Amino acid sequence: MIDDILLEAEENMDNAVAVAKDNFAGIRSGQASASMFANITVDYYGAPTPLQQLASITVPEARMVLISPYDASVKKEIDSALRKSDLGVNPSDDGTVLRIQMPQLTEERRRDYVKLAKSKAEDARVTVRNMRRKAKDLIDAAVKDGDVGEDEGSRAEKELDGLTKRHVDAIDALLAHKESELLEV
Repeated sequence: MIDDILLEAEENMDNAVAVAKDNFAGIRSGQASASMFANITVDYYGAPTPLQQLASITVPEARMVLISPYDASVKKEIDSALRKSDLGVNPSDDGTVLRIQMPQLTEERRRDYVKLAKSKAEDARVTVRNMRRKAKDLIDAAVKDGDVGEDEGSRAEKELDGLTKRHVDAIDALLAHKESELLEV
């Protein structure tokens, strides 16, 4: 029973770290990357569709992105979705592909992105702590009901604290990497 509680908590914490990693990938840095476009959806025949399903995204240069739609008729919708996104990009249509020249980030914009990254990291930490609290409540209930002994309950709590620390440290490491990526010129 305790092992099931700890396993579920670890899986949920792993998911929180994965979500944080995806969120950090969506924050624009000075370099162009295909992962920046992961959260962009395009209105495709009335249905919101992820951009990756409608076009190939290539990065031939450090600050250049080429988006080649699989269906040429959806190019206007992709262009519109890119302009509406919070990436601050202005695609140009050269007939077959959409070309995006990534502008150089200003120091103020870099600081704003660092604040955004810190906010997303804190959200992930809160999620991990909530998972810890939920698992601790389940452990405490199992001890109170007499399903497990107090020694096993305190051992499980220590293991849960270790899991929590490991996952919070992983989020902090992701944040430090993203912060250094954002602030390098």
